[in-house]
Amino acid sequence: MNITLRAGERLYLNGAVIRLDRKATIELLNDAAFLLENHVIQASEATTPLRQVYFVVQVMLMDPAAAGSTMDLLHQLIDKALLAFETPEIKAGLKTIVGSIARSRHFEAMKLLRSLYPLEQLEMFPNGETAASQAA
Repeated sequence: MNITLRAGERLYLNGAVIRLDRKATIELLNDAAFLLENHVIQASEATTPLRQVYFVVQVMLMDPAAAGSTMDLLHQLIDKALLAFETPEIKAGLKTIVGSIARSRHFEAMKLLRSLYPLEQLEMFPNGETAASQAA
């Protein structure tokens, strides 16, 4: 698999953070757990239930050694989200995410979570508000 990075962009590879000083293409010759910088959120951005689940899955992918110790937290967050949401697509997505994690398909779970953000936004803020406007 080839990954092209811009100058200054970060790549999270098997728990290591790599930043290049110039544009480069990296070829991964074997299986590796990696994230591109634009898929990474900071803890301060985990402001909704799905983003909190995303953050924990992200930690599990970025730090495989911590995956076992964060599994309980992940299941707690998913259980709470299943109770909190009424949208069938969100509930089905969360159940699919549990299966993806069980198969060590963390990136797949993160991709599905990102696709659920608009539905979460609609359910949590039906009048078009955002979490940021609620906090202000």
